[in-house]
Amino acid sequence: MPMPRRALTALVLALSLTPVLSGPLRAVEPNEVLADPAEEARAREISKEIRCLVCRNESIDDSNADLARDLRLLVRERIEAGDSNTEVVDYLVARYGEYVLLKPTATGSNLVLYIAGPAMLLLGLGVAAFYIRSRRGGRDTGSEALNAEEEARLKEILGK
Repeated sequence: MPMPRRALTALVLALSLTPVLSGPLRAVEPNEVLADPAEEARAREISKEIRCLVCRNESIDDSNADLARDLRLLVRERIEAGDSNTEVVDYLVARYGEYVLLKPTATGSNLVLYIAGPAMLLLGLGVAAFYIRSRRGGRDTGSEALNAEEEARLKEILGK
């Protein structure tokens, strides 16, 4: 017996909305969750700022990689040890470098990276403008007057 059209439409709609209604899936396993909800909320907040070193542009909170799990556990250990959010992040940066941050700070050597792109663009525009301007300012070969022999040849070609 064929499925009624309304039931089929409702089924398709329900299946398409399931990912939207359920929200993003997290990789945090139940055995990783801290007993204190406030500490767990802090751990989740910090985990969203830390890059999975295996998955690149994914936070450790979203990654299923083994290294991401180890980093999540490390964050929770540091929180249980009494570290503040800043101290936990500083510990991870000291251990893995600033690459571990999803949003690196704009200081020190990172400042060079932040400035280099726009600076190179401006430099390229300046070079292009200089080149175009110098080509326009060059001698114009089309404006030279013709000598008598050339004028006679031109009249001959044009049939005048």
